[in-house]
Amino acid sequence: MDSNEREPVETAAPPLREPVESAVPPPRAPGIAGLSAPYRVAAALALGAVAVAACWHLALVFLHVAPSNTVSKQHARTVDDWIYPEFEQNWKLFAPNPLQQNIAVQVRAQVRGADGELVTGDWRDLSAEDGAAIRHNLLPSHTQQNELRRAWDFYTGSHDDDNKANGERGELSEQYLRRIALARLEPRQPAGAVIVRIQLRSATKAVAAPKWSDEKSDTETYYRELAWWTV
Repeated sequence: MDSNEREPVETAAPPLREPVESAVPPPRAPGIAGLSAPYRVAAALALGAVAVAACWHLALVFLHVAPSNTVSKQHARTVDDWIYPEFEQNWKLFAPNPLQQNIAVQVRAQVRGADGELVTGDWRDLSAEDGAAIRHNLLPSHTQQNELRRAWDFYTGSHDDDNKANGERGELSEQYLRRIALARLEPRQPAGAVIVRIQLRSATKAVAAPKWSDEKSDTETYYRELAWWTV
């Protein structure tokens, strides 16, 4: 063999590389722990504020319904300002003499149309509308069940039979009842119409005695009209 001729040198094949798997991020922790630090702080502050507000509300409601005591007397003004009128509690359902009357709150309005003409509308039964929304509803709202009824009770409890306020809460009850009535009336007004005045009244009718009872009851409807309120 010629010395210049060289035997071929076998070179080893490069080792096969395993495919590099793409980096998979670790699973995110559940709940607030999975948020970034700024969001965790914000969430913690929000939850803390909700907890404080809930505890504050429950404490004032407790003082409102609890028997009169030193704490409730000392902070009576704060309790009343928070409770009335939206969160007032009522226990007449469990009283020895529960209500035996149906009281419907009705409203009518004087509306100035787009043409400038002033028109007085018919009476609208707001209580009947709430009753229709509640009937056959498995989950009726608290507003439909209690807002209008408690607002009327609030008004009658702070006014005499001549509709004159008998305390400091009289004006507040008028404002609250007026806001509720306007909230029901305004969405149904035609374009360009403006409500000028509103008037409310109650229609009270005693619940008839059952057929098996010998009790006689007056089932005639009696009305209590309030003065016109300028909007």
